[in-house]
Amino acid sequence: MESLNPVFPVVWQNDHLELIDQNRLPDEYDLVRISRSEDLAIAIEDMIVRGASAIGVAAAYGIYLGAREIQATERALFLNRLEAVAQTLRDTHSTAVNLSWVIDRMLKAARQTAGDVARIKSVLLETAKQIQNENLQTCYQIGNHGQQALPETPQKLRLLTHCNAGALATAGYGTALGVVRSAWLDDRLERVYATETRPRFQGARLTAWECVEEGIPVTLITDGMAAHCMQQGMVDAVVVGADCIAANGDVVNKVGTYGLALLAKAHHLPFLVAAPLSTVDFGCATGAQISSKTRDGKEISHIFDRPICPMGTEFYNPASDMTPAELVTAIITEQGAIAPSDLHQLKHPPEKR
Repeated sequence: MESLNPVFPVVWQNDHLELIDQNRLPDEYDLVRISRSEDLAIAIEDMIVRGASAIGVAAAYGIYLGAREIQATERALFLNRLEAVAQTLRDTHSTAVNLSWVIDRMLKAARQTAGDVARIKSVLLETAKQIQNENLQTCYQIGNHGQQALPETPQKLRLLTHCNAGALATAGYGTALGVVRSAWLDDRLERVYATETRPRFQGARLTAWECVEEGIPVTLITDGMAAHCMQQGMVDAVVVGADCIAANGDVVNKVGTYGLALLAKAHHLPFLVAAPLSTVDFGCATGAQISSKTRDGKEISHIFDRPICPMGTEFYNPASDMTPAELVTAIITEQGAIAPSDLHQLKHPPEKR
């Protein structure tokens, strides 16, 4: 089996960034051209680009775009203005720790580069390209390491995933879907069950689209069907991604992840989290310290601009929830699959030491 249709959601093209508009999938495959850092900030907020790693890669190029717009030639003034660009991008997504990690790395590269402003700008572009390539290689490694974490079963595996932690959420290949892809390429996978992932339907629109594009058997279920599928013995393991992981192994991810972890425990199924090590915030002791953004209630009250509830209804729409470490079987990183309690044994990314 071969992966025939690789997906790359963030692509640098000579002097601008091209993003797959994930709001238009699966009906339309549109590319959005980004030439200014402020336009990238809007693209992140509007979820044209989404997923912790993909946001980080896009933000790396966003720092370069912002640097390119700065007219100052005096080094100190340039760096000061670059900090303002960085803060605007930081503010777009509070729970995606990759975003802050990438921004810190880009700023560090700028400060440590000797020479004039033109040289700094050149190094920033090369650093962004390096970050993108590293993330893609990391996803391949996560996919391969995930094979050791998956259970051994008499038949081929049936895996359940939530939201979209695939190529569209990374530089390519994916984290949770990277594990799925590697299992498919190793001929170990029977099918993947994708929750629709209300309220924005990332599972229905994006995960299912990626699987269909590559010929991976996918069955879409509503979020409320997961317990039934587990009860009926249709699922062998749950594999999800992460927006942020605390030092103790608590996982913050798309809302609904916590519920799936509870269901997996009740049905004695492995609950696996696939994420690059840069997703781990070693300075954050527990997941309780990580705040979740509340999104517009219209995402719940409407489906594709059509109202589905009466006027006067109130809404609560958290973007993410926190899954305690004790519900996580293993965290799969580029350094291997490990129990949440053993995260401290892994080598921290250089910018996080």
